[in-house]
Amino acid sequence: MELQNLWSLRLGFSNRQASKIKALGIEKYLTNAFAAPFSKTEPSCLKEDPKSLQELREKRQQFKNGQSEEAKKLIKKQIQKEGELKQWWLNEIIQADYPLREKMVLFWHNHFVASSQKVKVNWWIYQHNQLLREMAFGNFKTLTKAVIQTNAMVRYLDNVDNKRGEINENLSRELLELFTLGIGNYTEDDIKNGAKALAGLTIGEQQAMYRPRIEDNDSITYLGKTGHFKADDLVDNIFEQPKIPYLITRKILQWFIYDEPTTALVTYYGDYFRKVNFEIQPLLIKIFTEEYAKPNAGSKIKNPLEFIIQLHDELEIKEPSLPVLVFFLKQQGMDLLNPPNVKGWVGGTNWLTSQIYLQRQNSCDLLCSGLMINRRMFKDVTENSEVPKMNMEKLPIKIDFTPSDSNIKIIHKLSNRLLFHIGPDLQKDMETVLKYDFDGQSASAQNAVLRLFNYMVKTPEFQLI
Repeated sequence: MELQNLWSLRLGFSNRQASKIKALGIEKYLTNAFAAPFSKTEPSCLKEDPKSLQELREKRQQFKNGQSEEAKKLIKKQIQKEGELKQWWLNEIIQADYPLREKMVLFWHNHFVASSQKVKVNWWIYQHNQLLREMAFGNFKTLTKAVIQTNAMVRYLDNVDNKRGEINENLSRELLELFTLGIGNYTEDDIKNGAKALAGLTIGEQQAMYRPRIEDNDSITYLGKTGHFKADDLVDNIFEQPKIPYLITRKILQWFIYDEPTTALVTYYGDYFRKVNFEIQPLLIKIFTEEYAKPNAGSKIKNPLEFIIQLHDELEIKEPSLPVLVFFLKQQGMDLLNPPNVKGWVGGTNWLTSQIYLQRQNSCDLLCSGLMINRRMFKDVTENSEVPKMNMEKLPIKIDFTPSDSNIKIIHKLSNRLLFHIGPDLQKDMETVLKYDFDGQSASAQNAVLRLFNYMVKTPEFQLI
């Protein structure tokens, strides 16, 4: 795979930006990506959603009798709006000229998890998501302070139940274990005392706020320091700890480049991250420019978004069905706005179980036949069965190739776009699919190249970047 195609996938979700990377070089491309504009407009699907606490109380009152027809309609509408919000975000991802910001939003979403299934207020989920977008390349410490004081986070991690005399430790524990330091770098007393400092931090109008009636103002000892601490103070203390850079640096390396980064690499970049005072942008520049120069193709399994958006782009599907893509991602274990738990999507080999791989292969067959991925595919297909036949509206698809090229040249060009490694057996198989007497000017040429493409994207090599 050519370098610009590899890094187009790593910094985005397809090969679409490869020509920009080649023309600009990696450093200029990154400069443009960091500066690229992004939407600050409220999604239309949330226009009628309740936003103030008073509106939410009124809506909750309507939901109370869940068995009434009116309540059932409201619940159904709430679920529908959640689906539309997922589609809105997916559209932002697909349409971005420089998709690095959305890839980073997805990273933070998987790090600072707050799922819509538990939060149940679409407006709070959107606020949380937009905060991650606005601060995607900013300061990790500042972002941590902001995120743990969003309405979505205090609801998701049950800090609404954390009161003086009735302590809930969930937010305090995850702040240390999953968001910043990692297991082994704090004590159970730190969790208990951190929970006391967070007691009373609950839902506010635009963000979480302390309620004097239920907050705990006792002096505590936290990570070796004693005082009257609140949320911001806890984060300040955390970021003075020697192990603070390494958890997040490891996760960034895993997200973009290596499913299993070495300890030496994590330490090297973590030390730099501390040096630049936990600023994300210079860390990303250093990681991307230095790793760009290394032969590291094939070090990471594509997540479902990278897999399916690349397929759509290569087949030149101009108007993908957003509801279908949202459903596909959910079936592949990457339900947008709903990671499975507070640990988020694990990634790596979890993206390639036998069932997920089968679903990916069936998706390739359908799309390369000009058919849309469908629900029946997931309900009816077992490991040993074929894709069920159905009558569906055809998608306009095509593969870009030069008609005057020989079969060898077409295979070479497609391989450079799609596959990280070509062994002699794979090369031989591809030449069997697109034979030596291939005529690019013939009426059947497009279908022949589509068959080659379908073969390529079902290989294990296509699953890796």
